Amino acid sequence: MPTSAINGVQLYWELNGSGEPAILVHGSWGDHSNWAPVVSALSSSFNLATYDRRGHSRSERPPGQGSIQEDVDDLAALIEHLFDGPAHVIGNSFGAAIGVNLAARRPELIRTLVAHEPPLFGLLEGQPTVQPALQAVQQRIGAVVPLLQAGDFEAGARRFVETIAFGPGAWEQLPQAMRDMFIFNAPTWLDELQEPAWDTLDLRELSVFTAPAMLSMGGESPPFFPAVVERIAAALPHARKHLFPQSGHVPHLSHPAEYVRVVTEFIGSP
Repeated sequence: MPTSAINGVQLYWELNGSGEPAILVHGSWGDHSNWAPVVSALSSSFNLATYDRRGHSRSERPPGQGSIQEDVDDLAALIEHLFDGPAHVIGNSFGAAIGVNLAARRPELIRTLVAHEPPLFGLLEGQPTVQPALQAVQQRIGAVVPLLQAGDFEAGARRFVETIAFGPGAWEQLPQAMRDMFIFNAPTWLDELQEPAWDTLDLRELSVFTAPAMLSMGGESPPFFPAVVERIAAALPHARKHLFPQSGHVPHLSHPAEYVRVVTEFIGSP
């Protein structure tokens, strides 16, 4: 599949299936392959695009400090390049944050928005009930950062996987290809963290997005993710919330059949 010049960078993308256009936006550390468990089923209903965000895997990694706005502009330009019009936008984690920002800035490009647990933790300032859990994960993130700053990307990736993403012992259980992906994409995650105000947005901007939106969360996720979802859903004119009760931060990986059913039913609902 091709790599195209999109918004000034070379982005790798794949297109599968037929039907209404839809695009999947992956989270940090990953790439388009993170969606593999759901691509086949979703592409039976949609003309489905997946891609590697800038700085990830097969896409170009420009020098200098990046920004979430660049990712938003990339997504907008890729939708226009592939579909020449609006698409269903489905994002996970940081990819969900990109989708939410696109809804605020280019609402005309989104038919429906599906966003699972965008890590916009800056929206939780002043909410004391979630601060202990949020501080705990921030401390774990703080332990990963110096490893990456020292150039030890494998140790940093392992620490992230075992203390934040999946749990103790998980690194050795991952396929080598996934471990390699985490290691290669580690510098981009560090770059994301170093952008000021990457984890927030002005919720008032979301009033312009009048298309249907679904904000989802996992029943096994820490409490700050539902708190973020609540704040964003309340700011969107036509939003609903969904709970994946047995899942956590990546339901498309842990419960792909349920994820496909929920997403396709939401997009197909009146």
